Parts: sequence; C-alpha cells; structure tokens
Amino acid sequence: MSLLNDLQWRYATKKMNGEIVPQEKLDYILEAARLAPTSSGLQPFEILVVSNKEILAKILPLAHGQSQVTDASHLLVFAAWDNYTEDRINEVFARNNEERGLPSSATDDYRNMLLKLTAAKTAEENFNHAAKQVYISFATAIIAAAEQKVDATPMEGFNPIALDELLNLKEKGLRSVLLLPIGYRDASKDWLVNMKKIRVPKERFITELK
Repeated sequence: MSLLNDLQWRYATKKMNGEIVPQEKLDYILEAARLAPTSSGLQPFEILVVSNKEILAKILPLAHGQSQVTDASHLLVFAAWDNYTEDRINEVFARNNEERGLPSSATDDYRNMLLKLTAAKTAEENFNHAAKQVYISFATAIIAAAEQKVDATPMEGFNPIALDELLNLKEKGLRSVLLLPIGYRDASKDWLVNMKKIRVPKERFITELK
C-alpha cells in the first residue's frame, strides 16, 4: 500500500520553500522518468533540468508568475521532438539493436512500418503524438517524487513558444510540453496543503464489464 500512501501524500504544491532537493533524489526522479514506457520505445522527448536562478527568473513571467518556478529546487522542462524524422527513428533502432547484440536488419520490418506511418502524417500530428508520450514520463516523475517525499507541481500553464525561444529548443528540434517544479512545500504559506484530497468516486470512475 506504500504507493497509494505516497499518492495520497502528494498534491500540486502551491508554495515551495526553496530548499534544495538532494542530488540522489533528483537522479532517482529523472531515472524513473527515463525508464517510463513510450510508444514503440522511441522516447521522443528530452528533459531539461533548470536550476540557474537567472534563467528561472526569466521563465517565471512565461509561466504566468507561478512562484513555484523560482521557489523550487529544480524546474524540469519536458520537451518533445518537433517531428518524427527518418534519422531519429533510425537512430533509435540502430542503438537498440547494437545494445541488444542484434544484427542491424533484425527490426527492419517494424522500423519501416513506423517510417511509413510517420511519413504519412504532418509534423504537427507527429509532434502531438510525441507530446502524448511526454505525459507518461511526466506522471512517472511525479510518482517517483512522491515516493522520495519530494513535492512537485504539474504545470501546463505557460507560454511554450516563448519558452522554446528562451531555451533555444527549436535549434534542438524540440518543443516544450510540460513543466515540473520539484522541491519542498512551504506549509505555512500554502493554502492547499491541508485541503482534503478529492477524486471522482470509484463507482463513477471505474466501469467493470463482466
């Protein structure tokens, strides 16, 4: 039941106290995010870990002044590939085959199928698919943070175009999708900290078809 206890403990922290998350806990959260499942194992995104105070101060207005951005220990920026390209897909398969000791042709059928599917879609459609994979890793990071008793605040409310420009993401073929400040709650100033956790009742949330 420890996982459920961790999920009951966590909440979207509204005020953080600036305390630094130990490196081993940060590494644990990032490794959990890295190990999260993605469609076809492509992992079509990267995570930028921002702790530079000057950069965080510039991000703050782009995130509508949400103070967790600057009060957190670190800000994790989840950025998806702007498109599925032949080079990117081929690189993933080449790396996988090499590390598994397989011949380069071992996964040609599946690789070619993916290349055909992604080539038939627009860059925006491919980005939207990649962004969905981000959410899986993002949720895994939040759960891992809760396990480590590190607070986190999921954020969709920011200006991605401006953030991409600030962090030079376009040059890397990336587009920002989600922000995750991590740190420690300031219980004396956070209005949400003692609020009861509310979720949709089980009988409305789950339908069993027998």
